[in-house]
Amino acid sequence: MSYLNPWQSYRQVSTQTASPGHLVVMLYDGAIKFLGLALNGFGFEDPLEFNSTINNNVVRAQQILTELNSSLDMERGGELSTTLRKLYHYIDQRLTQSNLKKTPEGIEESVRHLTVLRDAWREMLSSASNEATAADLSLSACG
Repeated sequence: MSYLNPWQSYRQVSTQTASPGHLVVMLYDGAIKFLGLALNGFGFEDPLEFNSTINNNVVRAQQILTELNSSLDMERGGELSTTLRKLYHYIDQRLTQSNLKKTPEGIEESVRHLTVLRDAWREMLSSASNEATAADLSLSACG
């Protein structure tokens, strides 16, 4: 029998029970985290550690971008989905350039874009939650 450590177990349960909106936020958080680790790689003096840290973490962030991009509903999402697809493609290109040239600028720019998107999703989810709570309270007050 294989046991997960508590953190792995928590992450597994959180991803299985999270709403689709919260999963999007978790994906943004993951991409931002990996890009932060990639940026830390620029501080390494050892060439192997420098290159592998940057490359591995940029690639992980790009895999998350691919997942975000593939989950877009282009038929129902309209202009927003089209805009997000273009932005994800742009971020992916910037990350590829930064990874190939080993420069931090594209990674830093990508973190800024992803942070804005993540914060917008958090705000939207918070507003929706607050509205649902207010509706629940008003229904219970009427009943």
